Amino acid sequence: MPKRRTRAGVIAFQGAAGAYSDLACRTAMPDMRTLPCDSFEDAFACVESGRAALAMIPIENSVAGRVAEIHQLLPHTKLHIVGEHFQRVCHHLLAVPGAKLKGVKTVHSHVHALSQCRTFLRKHGFRAVVHADTAAAAAEVAANKDPTVAAIASELAGEIYGLASLRSGIEDAEHNTTRFLILAKNPIDPDPGKGPVLTSFVFRVRNVPAAVYKALGGFATNGVNMTKLESYMIGGNFTSAQFYADIEGHPEQRNVRLAFEELEFFSHEVTILGVYYAHPFRCAAANPR
Repeated sequence: MPKRRTRAGVIAFQGAAGAYSDLACRTAMPDMRTLPCDSFEDAFACVESGRAALAMIPIENSVAGRVAEIHQLLPHTKLHIVGEHFQRVCHHLLAVPGAKLKGVKTVHSHVHALSQCRTFLRKHGFRAVVHADTAAAAAEVAANKDPTVAAIASELAGEIYGLASLRSGIEDAEHNTTRFLILAKNPIDPDPGKGPVLTSFVFRVRNVPAAVYKALGGFATNGVNMTKLESYMIGGNFTSAQFYADIEGHPEQRNVRLAFEELEFFSHEVTILGVYYAHPFRCAAANPR
């Protein structure tokens, strides 16, 4: 009798099978079974309820920018960031077997994928149709069996839905890469001596002059490198904002601890979302050959 899979071997993601999030899961966690979810909230809920051990969530893309919905969800989840993953995006033009590039008239995909392949679409005169998901677009093309309709999706989606790749690498930008966060129910405590560590957190500063400058001053004076800082409104309030930040270092390291003490003095609240090892992609990007 085959062994029953447990939540320890399941990683959840938002989207249909074959989505880039699915590809990221399989690349980063090849021994885990992927679990498609209709929404980011559903993916979070799968981990919170125990249906999955991890969730793979996109937070930003080098072309499209941040995934705004995630910034709204992260401060309210009970999950913890336990890792990051960088996935190179290679878009394929997928169609039913036997279809020819010159016969394609319409291309379906997610709005970001379509915009990332704008030059290719314009060159061939294809009509772009926005779809909710790249992999779901591929599934629809496979189901309809119309050789004049294609989808922009991953090679994995083509394999899953039995589609042929008419052209690969059709994205405009060669650097097209998505950064994912890996979330779990319990936090981890990485050892800075074993590799670079990142700390992600959100905070809201007090409504006083130069509050942001003063709150962040501690990171500069204590030599803590901040790799990411973004602000966004909360509750429809135009007078104050919440900030999301990534820094290099562990909260228990003296310089980081002192920086956080200063941040907390000028903030209403500071919430650490996770402490985790930096992905090797960061070092490679920072030190190109």
